[in-house]
Parts: sequence; structure tokens; C-alpha cells
Amino acid sequence: MSLGVRWTLHGDGRTPAPGAVVRPDERLTWPRTAGLGAQHVVAMFGASFVAPVLMGLDPNLAIMMSGIATVIFLLATRGKVPSYLGCSLSFVGVAAAIRASGGSSATVTGAVLVVGAVLFLAGLAVQRFGARIIHAAMPPVVTGAVVMLIGFNLAPVTASTYWPQDQWTALLVMLFTGLAVVCLRGFWSRIAIFLGLVFGYAISWLFDLIFGKIHSTVGGPEAVDHWRLDLSGVAKADWIGLPSFHAPSFEWSAILVALPVVIALIAENAGHVKAVGEMTGDDLDDKLGTAIAADGAASMLSTAVGGPPNTTYSENIGVMAATRVYSTAAYWAAAGFALLFGLCPKFGAVVAAIPGGVLGGITVILYGMIGLLGAQIWLNARVDLRNPLNLVPAAAGIIIGVGGVKLQISDNFELGGIALGTLVVITGYHALRYFAPAHLKEQEPLLDSGTSAYDAPGPQDPAGPADPAPKSGA
Repeated sequence: MSLGVRWTLHGDGRTPAPGAVVRPDERLTWPRTAGLGAQHVVAMFGASFVAPVLMGLDPNLAIMMSGIATVIFLLATRGKVPSYLGCSLSFVGVAAAIRASGGSSATVTGAVLVVGAVLFLAGLAVQRFGARIIHAAMPPVVTGAVVMLIGFNLAPVTASTYWPQDQWTALLVMLFTGLAVVCLRGFWSRIAIFLGLVFGYAISWLFDLIFGKIHSTVGGPEAVDHWRLDLSGVAKADWIGLPSFHAPSFEWSAILVALPVVIALIAENAGHVKAVGEMTGDDLDDKLGTAIAADGAASMLSTAVGGPPNTTYSENIGVMAATRVYSTAAYWAAAGFALLFGLCPKFGAVVAAIPGGVLGGITVILYGMIGLLGAQIWLNARVDLRNPLNLVPAAAGIIIGVGGVKLQISDNFELGGIALGTLVVITGYHALRYFAPAHLKEQEPLLDSGTSAYDAPGPQDPAGPADPAPKSGA
């Protein structure tokens, strides 16, 4: 059986004809393929090295494991689904919640490893029974609400941890990043977060030069004098070396906090597979379960050695849309570059030196965008929030998740925040649906955003949906 590691040369291998696409089983010349791979690495940098920093994990290990995860994904899907797997931002809130309750890095990775295992099993179930089972447990109103509460649950992290470290730098970085996201075009808009970080580095260095040290909190409750940009660790770091590994630790309280992210990851994977299928013109419906399972397996491997979880990246899907080059050979090249970066401790030290004020400006936008992806799921699926069956469980779950409401079960166990909010949304929706009158149970699309190929015509819409869900990353 083919592993998808053999490619035919597209044309002369140099310049595709106008309007032509380079298919997943084709490639350009190897130097051009390597260049495209480097471009994919740059595209994923913005989020993929910010996420481990926000989670308190080793960025070197995160980049290295993203390369290994991409290889696992390409082999599992037999080269049919060109995608890059980078560090998932969906777990940033989970990591913050676990650490706030006294958890360590090992506790974070242990909880996320369990999530990876559940995601792997979910992928096998989808592969065995078909993608329609996703909707049975997680209709769009549920998926959107969970994604929203996961993103907005992060707001206190920005407000109390990053922003106070240097409010003026944070404000400037927020404004610059917002302008970059909106005003830049094509590839540059895909790396707007990365550009915001570079801008923040430069501003922090300039402010240190002009104003000297700043007096603010950094890594503790008390305000101290410190440099905005401290590169002392970069000078001490080696050029070549292994990242730091650690074994996971398993605690039920942390696992329960992390489990709701499975819903977001399934929706994310489904959307990306759908988007890639639409761009390449291939029917990838039969690969959805494999893609989800591969994502879960890759995350299990990464967290087993102390790295962060991984997921398919819309940034890289956007690069494919811009270049019309869907060759999986480029992703193999990208994975190779990521492995090399992971073996450079000096690179990790540069990432770890990101000033807190810079992260404050970045996370204001980033966390909000994560939360509003939930609203995008509702829009794509045309969820009617005038229907109390949709409105009540979503409203209750979001307030619980965002506000950090807690339910004390016993002296040693409580549910709160993301875990309790997700539980309320899922159980509340299905319980209310069971008791709701028939007129509130109108038929909804069979799957949520990104999988509109499964949509079925509703009783009032014999022609089916008039406007398909927009492509992810387009």
C-alpha cells in the first residue's frame, strides 16, 4: 500500500502554467519544494511558537514535535491530505486553568495526552461509522458554544498576567497586529501574528534604550524593576542540542478541565479536511476519520515526551490557497526544517524571551479570535439563537465558562470554568431537546462548519443550503 511518499514532476518542475495547480502527488524541483517548505514553516511560526510559551512548555520541543506530528499525519493519510500540524492554541486556556490550580507542566501534558487519546478514538469511530455520528453528539450550537467559552475563558490571563507587565507596549502591539491582520494581503496576512511579535521585540528594545527599565509585575505578584527585553538567556544557549523532555503526570481534575477541547479539535479537523478537499478537488470524506485519528496519535506522542498537542493549521491551508501548490512533498520539507529548528536551543531562547507586554498585545486579539470562531460556526450552520432550545444551554454554558463559575462536588473535587461550561452546554442541549415541543426541533445541518458536504435539505428547503460554508484559511 502506498505511503504517499512518491511524487511525479509537475510540468518542467519550475513554473506551473497559469491557472494550473500542483496536486498532492506532484512536486516541483527539489530546491523549489524546499523553498515552499520553508514558507510553510514561517506561516505556522506565528501561532506555533506562541502557543507553547503561553502554555509554559518548551518552544524548541514544540517546533520539533510539530515536524514529527506532520510526518505522522502525512503517512496516516497516505499523502492525500496536505496539511501541517502545529501546536494547538485550543489548549492555552486549559493550560492556564490547570496551572492556576497548582498544576505543573507534567500535569498539563498528562491531561492533554488523555485528550489526544480520546481524539484518536473519536477518529476511529468516525472512520468506522461515518462522519454523521459527529452531529449526533455535537450539533453546531454545541460546538460553537464550546469553542467560544474556551476562547473567552482566556480573557483574565491577558488582563491580569501579560497586559500589566507593559501596558503601552501591549497597546502598540495590539494596534500593529490588528492593522497587519486587516490591511496586509495574501501570505503576509497569514503571518500577521508573527509580524506583531517582531514589531513587539523591536518596540521593547527601543523603549529599553530610551526609557530604561520598567517597574511592573513579571512572574510574580510584586512589581520589580526589569528590562522589557531580556536576551541574557539567548547568549548562554547552545546552537545545537536536544530540547528538554519530561514525562506526563495524570490528575483527574486536570483531565476533566482539558477534555472539552476534544469538541473544538473535531470541528477544527473537519473544517480543515473539507477546505483542503474543496481546494484540491478531491473527495476527502473517507479521510476525515483518519485525519482526526492521526491528529490524536500525533498529540499523544508529543505530550508523552513533554511537548504540546498538535492540530492541522489553517495558516498553512491559506498558503496553499495563495500558491495553488498542494504538494505533500513541500510539507515533508517543512517537517524537516521544523526538526532542525527544534535542535537549536538558541532559537528556543529567543522565543522564550518574548516580553510580557508583547504577549499582552498579541493575546488580546488572539484569544478573542479563538472565541469568535465559535460564532463563525454558528453563522456557517445558520444556528437560530431565537430558538430557546439553542439559546438557553449555549448562554448558560458560556457564562459559566467565561466567568469561572464553580460547582463544589466534594471537599477534594470541583467542576468549574471550561469543564463545567462544556458539560452544561452538552447535557443541557440534549436534555432540553428530549423534553422540547416538536416545533422547536427543526432539522439542522447534519454537520458543523467545514463539513457542509454532508448537509441535507431541510423540510422547508428542498434545494438544500444555498450558501456553502466558507473555506477555512481561504
